[in-house]
Amino acid sequence: MTSRTSVSTQTDTIRKDRIRAAFYHGHALTLDNPAYVLALRGFADELLRQDTSLGDVTVEALGIGDRKCAAEIRAKEAGVAAGVSEGQWLYDRAGLATSRGVNDGDVVAAGDALLRAEGNARILLSLERLVVNLMQRMSGIATATRKLAEAIARQSPNAHVVATRKTPWGLLDRRAVHVGRGGTHRLSLGDAILIKTNHLLLAAGSALRIEDAIRRAWANRKTAAFFEVEVASVEEALLAARTLRDLQATDNSCPCILMLDNFSPAQAAAAMAALRERDLHDAVLVEASGNVAESSLAAYAAAGVDVISIGALTHSPRALDLSARLIPG
Repeated sequence: MTSRTSVSTQTDTIRKDRIRAAFYHGHALTLDNPAYVLALRGFADELLRQDTSLGDVTVEALGIGDRKCAAEIRAKEAGVAAGVSEGQWLYDRAGLATSRGVNDGDVVAAGDALLRAEGNARILLSLERLVVNLMQRMSGIATATRKLAEAIARQSPNAHVVATRKTPWGLLDRRAVHVGRGGTHRLSLGDAILIKTNHLLLAAGSALRIEDAIRRAWANRKTAAFFEVEVASVEEALLAARTLRDLQATDNSCPCILMLDNFSPAQAAAAMAALRERDLHDAVLVEASGNVAESSLAAYAAAGVDVISIGALTHSPRALDLSARLIPG
């Protein structure tokens, strides 16, 4: 006879596997991935074009461009290092000799050296601000993500912090979240189906019933990594969950998720309780999204949601304070 504890453990494992399959795709964001390198190159080349198209009149005026020197990027405060691989790639591409002091994901203290490059002064100075800006932003995102992920884990080992699509630096921002041990959510609009209110309004020229939209999209979901529906009330959550449960009766291969849009922690807890009471909890994962602050994380985790998405991780991150110091050769 199977015990209640073993069934609960098995259910938790299934939920964790579905969360990973749906929201954790940062492992693909490496310099071995041509799509990621393309994103990095395009971003960096445009910033370099803006910065260097007219040359560096200060370097030219002082006549120091051909000197040999080294540049060291050091932390001025503690945090989680990110963007080290990207910074090294930029230096290597320019023909400079490089060495790392740390790897992405390492915890650093004030004064630690993250990256060193040696070579032509003109090249080092032209790349200095781009590399520092990139590493500061990515390290800041990774640091904030790690802090929140650890805070959530202390409250509930089954809750996870993930990013939203509010990512001005695109895949670079998502890579930084991954380094901080957060979930990336969708990497692009082609990754998954996420039905929101605006989709419902457009689908029929007027508000489309949520269950009809779910069935229509389900029939055309193709290779979607997951299937998510935004809901604005407990009643909508129950209706969407019931529809998704029925659809999964014949195909349970696609993780299904409810996004609780702008629910307070108390409303989220009520939704979770209602899903359990109606035997719908196992049919869906639940994401809390919208107006989530660091101060409310514990309450959302205590409510029992699986995922908490936080736009502030990437739309307004605080950069980790880094400095670049040049050392004459």
